[in-house]
Amino acid sequence: MVHWTAEEKQLITNIWSKVNVADVGGETLGRLLVVYPWTQRFFANFGNLSCATAIHGNPRVRAHGKKVLSSFGDATKNLDNIKETFAKLSELHCDKLHVDPENFKLLGNVLIVVLAGHFGKDFTPACHAVFQKLVKVVAHALARGYH
Repeated sequence: MVHWTAEEKQLITNIWSKVNVADVGGETLGRLLVVYPWTQRFFANFGNLSCATAIHGNPRVRAHGKKVLSSFGDATKNLDNIKETFAKLSELHCDKLHVDPENFKLLGNVLIVVLAGHFGKDFTPACHAVFQKLVKVVAHALARGYH
């Protein structure tokens, strides 16, 4: 189990309470699909993913990004129980979708970039460090079904 200090929990809560899940989620998934185009193969049914403009304007990308970030929000509410929180999603991504677990790390890193862009100076080095820890823990929990 991961240990979270009271300060880390407070930093996560403070930033996450200000996150617009729809905007940040859509931007995060869109950016993942642009920066790491091989991840598009998991979203073949989303329609036009031919260029950055098409991806960022795609309503299915935005909707799924919101869904992904809503799930990530569950981690912020269950910091002491992240593995169990993501057990079913891990199983789905492993057994049915066959997503390479490395993609969870990529998504987490893209989320960090997007959060830094949205929050600017409020996304301090301490915030960055705690969110880096959080995305690593979430990625590990999602990859659990692969072990």
